[in-house]
Amino acid sequence: MDKEKEIYLKKQAKEIRKLTIEEIGNLGTGHIGGAMSIVDLLALLYFHRMKVDPSQPRWEERDQLVVSKGHSGPAVYAALALKGFFPMDWLSTLNKGGTSLPSHCDRNKTPGIDMTTGSLGQGFSAAIGIALGLRMDKKASTVYTIIGDGESNEGQIWEGALFAGVQKLSNLIAFTDYNKQQLDGFIKDIIDLGDLAAKWASFGWFTQEVDGHDVAALDAAVEKALAQKDKPSMIVMHTVKGKGCNFAEGVEKNHSMAFDMAKAKEAIAALEQGV
Repeated sequence: MDKEKEIYLKKQAKEIRKLTIEEIGNLGTGHIGGAMSIVDLLALLYFHRMKVDPSQPRWEERDQLVVSKGHSGPAVYAALALKGFFPMDWLSTLNKGGTSLPSHCDRNKTPGIDMTTGSLGQGFSAAIGIALGLRMDKKASTVYTIIGDGESNEGQIWEGALFAGVQKLSNLIAFTDYNKQQLDGFIKDIIDLGDLAAKWASFGWFTQEVDGHDVAALDAAVEKALAQKDKPSMIVMHTVKGKGCNFAEGVEKNHSMAFDMAKAKEAIAALEQGV
């Protein structure tokens, strides 16, 4: 990745973070932690890697993204609005009556959402099914999916991992948002995942580890994943829950937080100043 593209994607990531904080602040409560930790990846996918057309959200030749950790919807919505899938003013309706932007991702309500998710583990299975279907239809599209490290406690994740590995679904690229926290504590204190990359490799996946906040490193990992044609890919992203939100980053209970617009504006100002 050249420096100009890297700078551009970092700017897009900052904008997504600002919009996400504003969305949730306007509502008064929401899943700030796990939304903020995947922002850099969303910037890379929507503004560099994914083949999508905002004017045709259901374009058959598009690449698809299934955010299995569907509670990260606010960050996805911010990226979609910035990309032009729907008007920016929709963001102020997050999870309010009559909205097209519910708390969790919903393909029936939101242009650009490829799968309804939120019941942890199930989105990942859907992504595998989509990838298998595209291969059967001889489509060249890539399916991307994001799972959480807390979500990796679900047995359904590992059933899917085994199936996709056996099927050698090389058109599937998955990311684990490895921020080391889940709803009620730290991963190591609840169900320690151990060597996560080694686990995925043992299930027959092409596996890499990367700094999930380094867009250039993420892009290089995606490039390697796309180049190999023998296995599904897992990119384990080491991230920080709440990244870029000064009152959420590094806080233990940051899965879902209540805050108002005054606090949101303070956080956005700090983000602008690089604090």
